[in-house]
Amino acid sequence: MRFDVITLFPELFAPHLRHGITRRAFETGQVDVRLWQLRDFADDTYRRVDDRPYGGGPGMVMLAEPLQRALAAVAADREEPRPAVVHFTPTGRRLDQALVQSFAQGPGAVLLCGRYEGIDQRLLDAHVTHEFSLGDFVLSGGELPALALLDAVARLQEGVLTAPSHQQDSFSDGLLEGPHYSRPEKLHIEGQEQAVPAVLLSGHHGDIARWRRERALETTARRRPELIAAARAAGRLSKADERFLAALKL
Repeated sequence: MRFDVITLFPELFAPHLRHGITRRAFETGQVDVRLWQLRDFADDTYRRVDDRPYGGGPGMVMLAEPLQRALAAVAADREEPRPAVVHFTPTGRRLDQALVQSFAQGPGAVLLCGRYEGIDQRLLDAHVTHEFSLGDFVLSGGELPALALLDAVARLQEGVLTAPSHQQDSFSDGLLEGPHYSRPEKLHIEGQEQAVPAVLLSGHHGDIARWRRERALETTARRRPELIAAARAAGRLSKADERFLAALKL
């Protein structure tokens, strides 16, 4: 798959693509990332890509024409007349694991990283196919959401993680993950001895799987009860799950 990133700050991406476990996906070309400097598509000496908003107000608005030229250049290079174009904005749909999984199985997209007060709406109306948000807060630009999407997609590629790590991630089955433990078996914290739950040392795979499922259910019910409701509506909760949730008496 291929992701073309149109940005004013391509240098922000290089460190992420070269480090960490997800670099495997980028180095092998499983996730081909190409960076496009938007200023290269400006048509004046100052390489200007923004101007004051009509109607007045603070800040600057990214101009449509440089973005149109950049999108046309990307489309020609991809030999694909209408690739998916993603715009990151607080008004977009919340990016979630289901969306990440759909992109991880697709051909990629063009990632449009806005800055300043935003992008001329006429450009968005004509070219953007998806609008995503990381959450109910405002960032300085689309680069961090683009990196988040690239990271989330890369880690789902074959051979990047030790299978089946990503299958046990939070949200992979609609629930949050439960707690994890490692060495030492007994740990002294703040003057108290904290031990690893005995079931995890038992070697009984069935008991361990049940414990992990129950901890995931408990964590989700306490922190994100709406996910329990969604899992129930989708038929992903068993009778044993429902009995355990009822016993929590939250």
